Amino acid sequence: MVEIVIPETVLFRDLDGEAVLLATESGKYFGLNEVGTRMWSLLRLHGDVEAVCHSLLAEYDVAEERLREDVARFVSTLADRGLIRHL
Repeated sequence: MVEIVIPETVLFRDLDGEAVLLATESGKYFGLNEVGTRMWSLLRLHGDVEAVCHSLLAEYDVAEERLREDVARFVSTLADRGLIRHL
């Protein structure tokens, strides 16, 4: 199980299904497409990568291995940019 925490310094704004993240410490904005926005929302809700994968598998018609790879890449990118932290 991979748990994550979203720092209080990261702001989120949903813009009709797509989203913008603001890292207030750096002042950098990051845009998310519809699927990225859904992943982010589930990360905020669950704080657990396994729960996110479980939810997405129920929502999208995608191979489990592909989904898990995509979620892992998404989480890694967010962590590299300081938008989340792993516990």
